[in-house]
Amino acid sequence: MTHNLLVFPDDTAQCIIDPIRAAKRSLNIRMFLFTDPTLLNEVIAAKRRGVKVRVMLNPARRNGESENDETAAALAAAGVEVRDSNPAFALTHQKSMVIDNEWGFVESLNWETRDLTETRDYAVTTTKALEISEMVDCFEADWAKQNFVPHPDSQLIWCPNNGRERIGAFIDSARDTLWIQNERYQDTDIIERLVRAVLRGVQVHIMARQPHKLKKNKLIEGIGGLRIMHDVGAKVHRLNDMKLHGKMLLADETRAIVGSINLTPGSFDDRRELAIETDAHHVVKRLVDTSHRDWKHSRKLDLSDEAVQADLEKHGIRQ
Repeated sequence: MTHNLLVFPDDTAQCIIDPIRAAKRSLNIRMFLFTDPTLLNEVIAAKRRGVKVRVMLNPARRNGESENDETAAALAAAGVEVRDSNPAFALTHQKSMVIDNEWGFVESLNWETRDLTETRDYAVTTTKALEISEMVDCFEADWAKQNFVPHPDSQLIWCPNNGRERIGAFIDSARDTLWIQNERYQDTDIIERLVRAVLRGVQVHIMARQPHKLKKNKLIEGIGGLRIMHDVGAKVHRLNDMKLHGKMLLADETRAIVGSINLTPGSFDDRRELAIETDAHHVVKRLVDTSHRDWKHSRKLDLSDEAVQADLEKHGIRQ
């Protein structure tokens, strides 16, 4: 199978551990956050058995907080080549792995224990030669702090290169249904395209996070975007008993996009992000099943002023 889908927390960390253990020659890993001790030990074990391991980590969040320092130190102490990601980007939010230049993982999840065990997250694996080659080329370019240009025929989607264009075109091509799971809906171009989808008769189901999860300076635009889409007829829900972290779009139950890209200007314009588009039947079918099941275990997101204020106050935030 050229594309395969991993769903978390259903599939557990073992579906990442086993491929790392299968590596024979090389591991190229790029992570926004890498703190899970089990995966850290597996990567170090790969290095000790002779695999060439390189790890690129985001050095710090925008507020200066750095959560990868201990991991970077442990990797370096074990002889793993580890570098900060390319400073050309405000953040490197991409989560990916390439094994032996033959097997690629495009992920929404960080290698954090909570993303493996508590959050709705996804990864698509690929063995397509063009996609593997492109993932390796971008890794090499960012490793060396050089420019990278995506291949025009690839199913990979890169930010800040072509993310807004590709996701916008994907939304525009939907004819019957759109199921979307994303933490943030703040990009005005994407919101406009989703509004147009609703107006041309597409049934749009949006899964989002609660307002208090948004940073204070992003609250108004985040709520505003959701309200606009709700007011024209999109259904906007939140998960009941699971945290939403995955970034997934599913069109007409035939095509999907999975990756690290939030629907925000920052993700499209300033960050290194990666997603993949696929029409593989078994991948799409599982995404259909998962999104429908999640919808059954969700509820309407109340976007009224009163509900938003109550939610914020419940979490100790006053506006």
